[in-house]
Amino acid sequence: MDRLSDAIGSVCAVLTLIMVLLTVLIVVLRYAFGIGTIALQESVIYLHGAVFLLGIPYALRHDAHVRVDLLYTGYAERRRAWLNLIGHVVFLLPVAGFLLWSSLPYAAASWRVLETSSEVGGIPAIYLLKSLIPLAAILLILQGLSEIAKLIRQLGLLGKPDSAATTREDR
Repeated sequence: MDRLSDAIGSVCAVLTLIMVLLTVLIVVLRYAFGIGTIALQESVIYLHGAVFLLGIPYALRHDAHVRVDLLYTGYAERRRAWLNLIGHVVFLLPVAGFLLWSSLPYAAASWRVLETSSEVGGIPAIYLLKSLIPLAAILLILQGLSEIAKLIRQLGLLGKPDSAATTREDR
């Protein structure tokens, strides 16, 4: 799962570059040539959604997600591992599971009608964008399980602690 998250993170980096270039193109077309295009503007929105949704598991893998660090940074490595394990099991997995459960009907309804943009000249594939929501939830659950497995191994909950296990700072 870690390799998949890293690969998707690389894709997100490329999508971010494309998004920036498209934004520059939109500005140049509009202000230099007086040309506006809905499809290009919507493509930036689609790319932003894709980068955000697909980047969540990558951020979790690299411990780059938002956390209240008020106490966390002062804790010893073992206590932080326990806090991460509890947080992943009690918060991450249930929230990601709820996101998956609640987004499937939403995406399915969009696919049933092959939902398109309400704007003339817009991108006729909103259903593809909405499909990224349950996909992101699935990827987040899988990466969460991967992180939980690493924490269990690090803490030695299923045997002796793995002294060779990488710490969060090493990853």
